[in-house]
Amino acid sequence: MLKSFKELAVWQKSYELCLEIYKLTKIFPDDEKYGLTSQMRRSAVSVPSNIAEGYGRKTTLEYIHSLYIAYGSICELETQILLSIDLDYITPGKAIEARDRLSEVERMIKALIKSLENKGIMDSKKMPREPLDPLNP
Repeated sequence: MLKSFKELAVWQKSYELCLEIYKLTKIFPDDEKYGLTSQMRRSAVSVPSNIAEGYGRKTTLEYIHSLYIAYGSICELETQILLSIDLDYITPGKAIEARDRLSEVERMIKALIKSLENKGIMDSKKMPREPLDPLNP
């Protein structure tokens, strides 16, 4: 059993991705400071943050919900990396590195979601569902 979200491989990889995005955006033009630079950093921070938040939630359903938010942030970040390439803010080599790391995190999030959803299905088969209204089953 994991003692902390920091032990999750997906959190560790997404944290590394976040650090990489911060380093990558340091070289962006100054006029992008409040534009693409800020947006990419927020998207990148959102991924490990939502994984951590979900891990700390009370139910598996809440955890899955937070993982879907993290997945959405990954999709945002991929779009922003593509824009950065097309705007010549990052070199193709740096873009490949970032996209490879992003793809790895994306696969890990999807796998964790699938695992938790399957666990939820199995748990619901083992235990009868409680009626919504105990007075009116």
